Amino acid sequence: MKNTVITIARGFGSGGLEIADKLSAALGIPCFERQLIKMASDYSGINESLFARNDEKLSAPLFAKNLRGIFNIDSPAPSPASGEFVSDDSLFQIQAKIIRDLANRVSCVIVGKCANKILAQWKNTVSVFIYAPREACVRSVMNKLCVSEREAAKMIAKTDRYRSAYYKYYTGGGTWRDPDDYDLIINSERIGRDACVELIKAYAAQKSGTSAP
Repeated sequence: MKNTVITIARGFGSGGLEIADKLSAALGIPCFERQLIKMASDYSGINESLFARNDEKLSAPLFAKNLRGIFNIDSPAPSPASGEFVSDDSLFQIQAKIIRDLANRVSCVIVGKCANKILAQWKNTVSVFIYAPREACVRSVMNKLCVSEREAAKMIAKTDRYRSAYYKYYTGGGTWRDPDDYDLIINSERIGRDACVELIKAYAAQKSGTSAP
């Protein structure tokens, strides 16, 4: 295959972003997470803050809805002439277009944004979910953000709830942690973050039919 795209979904505090960054460095390919927001802003001309506001979160009206598959993830990105150009759904569609364009052009690591579902039909994609037990996530957040155990637990619960609802809405009712949606689901606490990188590298090489880098 011409290139390989590795998508990383992650529980908050599991080290998913750290693993993605280390994987990017190990493979010599770019990692896209917050960069996708700027790329979507540059493409659309919409202020970057609007994309940041909706980054893996639903606005209150969407969050309050009974999420039963009302969104089509394969919808095309809207035209700037559209009256709904800056709706939540349109912002997602623009980011999805950027993700598809990247998958067609370069080998890369993409973090979050329902990328595994957006690229579900791409044969060159390896989809990974990183998680860890709650206690390990709490320790990680406490150490990284210098917050109390209680504050860390609240942040984890809130962020994971947002990510789960976002995934459910934009994948048409999908479950964020559903093993059927991923090639690999890895407990980063059990094997360590560096070992996660090596495991993903080996799997990607096997799936692509090449030798491990």
